[in-house]
This record gives sequence, C-alpha cells and structure tokens, in this order.
Amino acid sequence: MYLCHAIAIVGPFLVPFSWRYVGLALALYLLRMVALSGGYHRYFAHRSYRTSRAFQLVLAFLGGTCAQRGALWWAATHRHHHRHSDGPTDPHSPREHGLAWSHLGWVLSKRFEETRLDRIPDFARFPELRWLDRHHFLPSWALLGTLLLLGGAPAVIWGSFVSTVVLWHCTFTINSLAHVFGSRRYATGDDSRNNPWLALLTLGEGWHNNHHHYPSSATLGFFRWEVDPTYWVLRALAATGLIWDLRVPPAAVRDRLLGGAVAMERSP
Repeated sequence: MYLCHAIAIVGPFLVPFSWRYVGLALALYLLRMVALSGGYHRYFAHRSYRTSRAFQLVLAFLGGTCAQRGALWWAATHRHHHRHSDGPTDPHSPREHGLAWSHLGWVLSKRFEETRLDRIPDFARFPELRWLDRHHFLPSWALLGTLLLLGGAPAVIWGSFVSTVVLWHCTFTINSLAHVFGSRRYATGDDSRNNPWLALLTLGEGWHNNHHHYPSSATLGFFRWEVDPTYWVLRALAATGLIWDLRVPPAAVRDRLLGGAVAMERSP
C-alpha cells in the first residue's frame, strides 16, 4: 500500500500528461466503486438482492480489482462491523480508536488479515469464492497487466495506481468520516451519519445512517432526493435479468423515526 501511494503521487509527473489518462482513471474509479458498493457491500455483505452463481463470481472478480482483498474477507469484516458498530471490537470505529485508525490504520494493521469464514458461511461454501479470496491479488494484477498491454506505463499509473489510491480513500471515508460528520435520521445505536458529499464521492454509500438503520436494503438513499447511483446500476442489471429480488426498506421501517427526536441531529 505504501508503494502504491508513492507511485500514485510521483508517477503522473514521470509520464506524458493527457486528459485521456485522467478520463481513464475516472472511468475505472466509477466502475470499481460500483463493484465495491453494489457487489462487495450490498450483495456479499448484506445479500440485498439475488443473482446466479456465475454472476456472483463476476462480482467478486470485479471487486477484487479494487485491491481491498477478497469478497469473503471484505464481507466478513463488514458483517462484524455491523454487529459491533462503534463498540470496542469494531475494527474501524472513530469513537473507539480515533479518526486516523478508522480511516487507514486498521487496514495497514496485520491484526485483521485473516478471512473469518465463520462470519460468512453462506458464501464460504462456494470453492471458487474461497479460491479467489486466497488469491485476492490476481484481479488487480490482471487489471494492471491489461492496462500495460493496451496503454503502456501512463495507463498503468493513472488507471491502476492513481485510480486505486483515490478509490481506497473515498471508500475509507465511510468507515471514518461517515461516523463523525453528517446528520442522523435514525437512532441506530452507533455514530453512523448521512453525508450527501460522501454519497456523491462513493456513489451512494454516504447515506450511512440509513444503511445502519436497514442494512439489507439494496438502496441506501431512502428518499428521492438521496442520490444513490449504485442503486440505479443495480436496477439496470435487474432489468436485464442478471440480478433479481432487490430489497428495499418497507415504508413503516423507512419512516419510523422521521421527524422524531433524533431526526436531523447534526454533528459539530
């Protein structure tokens, strides 16, 4: 991770500049953020919709290009976070461990490298997912190799390293900033908050208090004004038949505390 940051910072100054490389980095950022949000998070961690065994492998591979370990590790860790959110055993709670640890420190720590298959037995029963989890580096290497063949060193630096580092930090803001800054509509028992700026950066993940209120929802934006581009992609995939049975919060659950004592409580 340290080397990736170094290349992402220095690399663009060592190759010819072109806006098409910036566009490549942005396109791969958007594609992989959807893979993380719609695949790793909403499917593997929360089973907010159903799909075929073949397409779930595609989702696991695409998510693997984000270099955030395998789908089983990611989802198992995230499920633990929900069970113990902002408690002593939450691996990335700003309340318990500080903002820097919740954003990046826990990822760098070797304490959390093991994939706890006991936390994700529903998906751990698939041998192809276990294999991909053990070889989680292969998708990101495949992306790097493809970029090298098609576009050379500039494409690798912008499309792989710059895009990936930005993707890391935008993803990590949900663990850190989304538990500190924003509004709280629901009394979830943790510090999760809705933050529209983070929602824009992460294609919907910033509606974090909504998510902790009803984690199994395929949409994190519960109301029309809460923009959730990842859900739009999921709806498009559902229209093709690749996925189905998208779950959404029942109106009674969605409106439970709207306008109550905790609604719109804002952080400093």
